Amino acid sequence: MRKSSSLVRPLVRQLRPYTYGEQPKVKGLIKLNTNENPYPPSPKVLSAVKAATDGRLRLYPNPTAQVLREKLARLHDCHADNIIIGNGSDELLALAVRGFAAPKSEARSQKSEWAKATVQYFTPSYSLYPVLADIHGAQKNPVPLKPDFSLLNPVELRRDGVWKFDAALTYVTTPNAPSGRGYATKDLDKLCRVQKGVIILDEAYVDFAAENALKLALKYPHVMVARTFSKAYSLCFQRVGYFVGSTELIAALHKIRDSYNVNGLGQAAAVATLGDLPYYRANFKKIIASREWLSRELTKLGFRVFPSQTNFILVQPPRRPAREWQGKLRERKILVRWFNILEVQNYLRITIGTPAEVAALARAARKILAG
Repeated sequence: MRKSSSLVRPLVRQLRPYTYGEQPKVKGLIKLNTNENPYPPSPKVLSAVKAATDGRLRLYPNPTAQVLREKLARLHDCHADNIIIGNGSDELLALAVRGFAAPKSEARSQKSEWAKATVQYFTPSYSLYPVLADIHGAQKNPVPLKPDFSLLNPVELRRDGVWKFDAALTYVTTPNAPSGRGYATKDLDKLCRVQKGVIILDEAYVDFAAENALKLALKYPHVMVARTFSKAYSLCFQRVGYFVGSTELIAALHKIRDSYNVNGLGQAAAVATLGDLPYYRANFKKIIASREWLSRELTKLGFRVFPSQTNFILVQPPRRPAREWQGKLRERKILVRWFNILEVQNYLRITIGTPAEVAALARAARKILAG
């Protein structure tokens, strides 16, 4: 009898799936490992979601999230046709690979140039990008960041005088994850100008940053900006994200997205969120203040803390390996993220929690050092 595994495509059998952050299975843990917002959604959002749990649950939601797109268009001074809503921005990142990059097999059969089947991204950055490329069977072009996690400029991206920064699709995480480093819009503009393929500026954490690059998505026909309601707007549970870009690119993604891809409660929550932005902007300020406080405290303890424009910090702990620090903190019921990735295996990524949570982490660090 045939094994079930023989029924799976060879490409899928070889895939290494995305690694999720640990989800607590015991109570009482301080969860600083998955970059969730420590503050709840606005009371107006909770009321809107509760109000939507009525007879409408038997109906399909609006297939294009039209009301949400129109509200976002007014916020970003563009048209609803410049926006597509996804089941989290991750769905849209995956659609972009399907829509703009050819699988290697297709490129070979049509004798297309290497770049047409290539997905490129800076590294380290969001570890989902190579997984999406592998699922699609696309060529990958990981481009190392500088040791301080800053971007290479177009001149530095020429290797031995040959231009190697070319792809059908390019992801740029800005601000960067897992480093937290922010990138100036003028530097991103330089990259966009020299790139022929589609560029996605992934701004999942932009609400905690000094500037954003949304204007580039409305300036260049090959650039899109990715945003999410998860990180800054406390809606991880609902999974709502969106792209802003040219109507041609957005229309292409609409062709290949799932029907009714964004649930109705998620749409209601996101619309209500846009109706109470002052509440969230006040939370951004609190998170940034806690980020700066924790950065100073850990620096005093001998941690190397990288500057951050996100709701997390990347740190190199003193005296012990980062993996050991992760275990020591977990013993004290504090979860932080360690990545088994060469470029960042000496570091921990710490989500910014409430003032009480970051103070607990600082106390735990002092005790570990004293012990």
